[in-house]
This record gives sequence, structure tokens and C-alpha cells, in this order.
Amino acid sequence: MKIKQIWIFFGIGLVLVVIAASMTWETSKGSHLELDGRILHVRTIAASPKATIVVVDFRAVNPSDISWQVKDIQMKLEGVPGEPTSQVISRYDMNTIFEYMKLIGPKFNDVLGIGDYIRPHTTVDRMVGARFEVPESQVEDRTAVRIIMEEMGRTVTEMVEKR
Repeated sequence: MKIKQIWIFFGIGLVLVVIAASMTWETSKGSHLELDGRILHVRTIAASPKATIVVVDFRAVNPSDISWQVKDIQMKLEGVPGEPTSQVISRYDMNTIFEYMKLIGPKFNDVLGIGDYIRPHTTVDRMVGARFEVPESQVEDRTAVRIIMEEMGRTVTEMVEKR
């Protein structure tokens, strides 16, 4: 009879521990800094015969209770020979591109740059641009574009184009 009571109390204790742990996780969920998002649209334009500008419009969601402040942004191309490196384009230069290179199309969103914030519990549409030293035809043959964003506290998020 004693063994049965021990197992009953053990089972009740285990259930209480699981309930307490899940309540703690749920109440502190907003304190975990994260950024979700998806790529909406990718545009390319040849800057020269051997260089291409890639502009990516994306939607970012900050579900946490903490603002996400951008420390670094990188863009990578997947499926392009030689894994070309990119040079992210500044907000000022992006405005110039949209002003003078009309073939890129209209400017749908504001540029997300270093030091910008994404406020808690908000969804924002932004864009980022980068220059790759590869011909436009190679960029068009890519398998995906990947955006990597780092927050000041070193939290990293990635968004990958679905083709």
C-alpha cells in the first residue's frame, strides 16, 4: 500500500512541476527577443555588365516585449557559383537608385538600416538592397536570397526567399 501512495504523490508532483514550468515559460515569453519575417519580393537590376543590384522587400514581425535594434545586415545569394559577397546599400544610396534607375520599379517600403528599431509587437514592411559583383543573369539563376540581420544584443534572424 505504501508503494502505491508513493507513486500517486510522485505523479501529482510531476504534474505540478510541469504546470509550473509551462506557466513560467508563458509569462516570460515576451522577454525572449526574436524577429520573424518573410521575403515578399526580390528585384534585380544590372549596375554594370559584371555587377547587379538586388533589392529585397520583406515583412518583419517583432512578437517580443523588447525593441529589435539593427546592428548588422547581410545579404547572400544561394545557388550562384563562387558564393559572391555583397555590399549592403545605404539608405541614401537606395534613394538615389530609385530616383535614377527607373527600371528597378517603384519604391514600396522604407529602407531598413543600421540602428533602426522594430518596436515590440509590431509588423513592418521594409526593404534592403545590396550590390553583388556578378552578372544579372547569374543572380536571376539563384536558388534563393538570404537576409541575415543581427540585433545589438547579438540575436540573429534570417529570412530566406521561397522560389
